[in-house]
Amino acid sequence: MRRAGTSLLEILTAEQDRWFVWVPVMFSAGIALYFWLPVEPALLVALASLLLAVGLRVVWRHGAAAMLAGGALAAAAAGFSVAKVRTDWVAAPVLKRQTGLVEVRGWIELVEPRPSGGQRVTLLVSTIKGLALEERPQRVRVRLQASNPALKAGDAIAVRAMLSPPAGPALPGGYDFARAAWFQGLGAVGFARATISMDAEVGQAPASMQVRAAIERVRQAIGARVTAALSGERGEMANALITGQRGGISDATNDAFRDSGLLHILSISGLHMVVMGGAVFVAVRFALALVPAIALRFQIKKWAAAAAMLAALGYLLISGASFPTVRSWIMISIMFAAVMLDRPAVALRNVAVTALVILVVFPESLMDVSFQMSFAAVVALVSAYELLRERDRNTVSARRSPVYVLLLFFGGIVLSTLVASFAVAPFAAYHFHKSQQYAVLANLIAIPICNVLVMPAALVTLVAMPLGLEWAPLQAMGWGIDAMSWCAYRVAALPGAVSHIPAIPAAAFALMLTGGLWLTLWRTRWRLLGLAPVALGLAMAPLRQAPDVLVGRDGSLVAVRAGKAGLSALTGRGGMFELGRWLEHDGDARTPEMVAQATAFRCDASGCVAEVAGRVVTVARHGAALRDDCALASVRVVALAEARACPEGGLTLSHERLRALGAHAVFFTRRGVTVQTVADTRGKRPWTTTLAGADALPDDPVSVASH
Repeated sequence: MRRAGTSLLEILTAEQDRWFVWVPVMFSAGIALYFWLPVEPALLVALASLLLAVGLRVVWRHGAAAMLAGGALAAAAAGFSVAKVRTDWVAAPVLKRQTGLVEVRGWIELVEPRPSGGQRVTLLVSTIKGLALEERPQRVRVRLQASNPALKAGDAIAVRAMLSPPAGPALPGGYDFARAAWFQGLGAVGFARATISMDAEVGQAPASMQVRAAIERVRQAIGARVTAALSGERGEMANALITGQRGGISDATNDAFRDSGLLHILSISGLHMVVMGGAVFVAVRFALALVPAIALRFQIKKWAAAAAMLAALGYLLISGASFPTVRSWIMISIMFAAVMLDRPAVALRNVAVTALVILVVFPESLMDVSFQMSFAAVVALVSAYELLRERDRNTVSARRSPVYVLLLFFGGIVLSTLVASFAVAPFAAYHFHKSQQYAVLANLIAIPICNVLVMPAALVTLVAMPLGLEWAPLQAMGWGIDAMSWCAYRVAALPGAVSHIPAIPAAAFALMLTGGLWLTLWRTRWRLLGLAPVALGLAMAPLRQAPDVLVGRDGSLVAVRAGKAGLSALTGRGGMFELGRWLEHDGDARTPEMVAQATAFRCDASGCVAEVAGRVVTVARHGAALRDDCALASVRVVALAEARACPEGGLTLSHERLRALGAHAVFFTRRGVTVQTVADTRGKRPWTTTLAGADALPDDPVSVASH
């Protein structure tokens, strides 16, 4: 045992240059522990754990084992503490219950077009009629039925709207929109029943948002110029690639890009930032090289890197600064800074610094799927190319012909797509329950178009726009967008383009993630040990037990598992969104409408009944059905204002219970009936004080899947 421990320490010592890249991993582990807890820890407990870990690191500091264990514990404790501090720092009131029509007054922070028409407006609240200061949300998001081009960021407005708390998960363990809303300071969502009016009485916007409003106005102005030059969805897609505003892209196009493996092209991230920054770097360096007096006396490479950093910052500001864009900007800024300092630009250490910066400032980003997938892809790509670069050093490079360079270019696309696809596959399966089979084909066609035509045209558009000359480059950009859209639709329509995957256990996902990190972050051959947890995670993936019955939050939506046919549903008001999430979780390719039309329930005026695995499930719509249900059913859903438990036993899911605990998942076992609720999986955290009603769901919590 001692010999094995000594050998392990020798291996770790040989990998000492890689220790730093594990710091953000351990920091992330502390953040993940914080969000996993079922109850909110006290701030004193979080800070005490950090002090204890740092103290242990100071006292126990001799030897490799002490450095590794103490450093890992200190990093994890720091992540835990930072997450707790951040949660308390952004604390703001959240609406407790759904309101009627109320007057909301405030300042516009963001205006987003919607593909189905209308707009979505985010307001910094001044007043909400009928709510005291301590109950008033800091920020609300309101959906407008009609578009108003006159609305600009920073405008003071008044609107009458119906508001609800941010929506909780659609099923136990599902995506929690309310948690994301907490960290955005978003305390309510809703929709307007009347037109918006300008409100001169509210006054000028607070100083804290005036700069942000000015940037948003620039974004809106750029977007308006883009869509004026390019009509229809071409303009909306060009706007998405320039300003990051994707709200005008239709669901059909989003689905086509997602199913073909090209959705990353529509989200401004590393690809776009590299093309933009790289184009500025090359252009500035080329221009300076044309002036011998400058090129021979100064290090123009460093001047070009500085110019590219400034250009990347400008692109970040006009693109909306989403987490993938911020990650890309920090990463490319570090790369250009490395060029200026004569250091290697592409390295895992740079990726680690980027991740650590983002997690320290926004620890909640760890729970964001776009953050997870973007870093998974980048880490895998950098690790793969570091390995190839090390091997290339041992080979003699011959003169490269144009054909060789062309093959290298397309080979790089194929390799990058394969590496990135394997890296993000566990995340796509865990969060979206899908897998794209022809991503390599689609990327092989679309990436050259994006790199050579679309993004350079976008850069020229931004340069030409102050002169009013943006029409010509936007036309070229539109041609490239048409070609990419054609590719996305054609590839998505191929047989078997998308595989639907049932939800996998969290433990299986954690094993695959751990194995992937082990494979990519270490340098020597012992990295191959990471294949073991990956294989174990894959073996555990199909072992999740699917619920036999799912009941929505108000009892109007009930689904039962009809054998191999999958879920069969009894739908009510506003239940299609929830049913869609249940089907995704089940790996079921059917639409909610298809499931609702072929129901296994038999209904009459008093209620409905279905049989599942030899058990009877009933849904009572009238008090007259309760007596029979008590005698027959193992599970009784009572969608009535009042209901009593049955003396015969069994499970009664009353209206009050469902409203209080959220959606229920029911499992039939040999010992009886097991129940899991949304409240069980969420725990008691600051963002779980309310469970939004069905009216809150259509505000677009589905946007998580678009990132």
